[in-house]
Amino acid sequence: MYAVIESCGKQYKVAEGDVVFFEKLDSEEGKKVAFDKVVLVSEDGKVQVGNPYVKGVKVEGKVVSHGKAKKIIVFKMKAKKNERKKQGHRQPYTKVEITGIKTAAKKAEKVEKTEKVEA
Repeated sequence: MYAVIESCGKQYKVAEGDVVFFEKLDSEEGKKVAFDKVVLVSEDGKVQVGNPYVKGVKVEGKVVSHGKAKKIIVFKMKAKKNERKKQGHRQPYTKVEITGIKTAAKKAEKVEKTEKVEA
């Protein structure tokens, strides 16, 4: 089972147990995060595509850490003008471990199981 989620202006293909690097999120380390903008869900060969998002589906994850990517060098130069500008940049990121993909069908199965146990 996998899902395509939208976060930080980008789309990511995720599955349970994956570790994904998102642009900086406003969550502390160890906290849970939920992504409700699910564009596509594939489960047992059945594909659901949202318009624009799939209803009743949520992807949950846990923030592992925050950090910065490797430094990139931005160098601008104008030829024959003796004009040069060198700049470095490190993009901040948040490392998230995907803990589960919750669908409406899974919720219904859990309710049925609890009803059978009670009866």
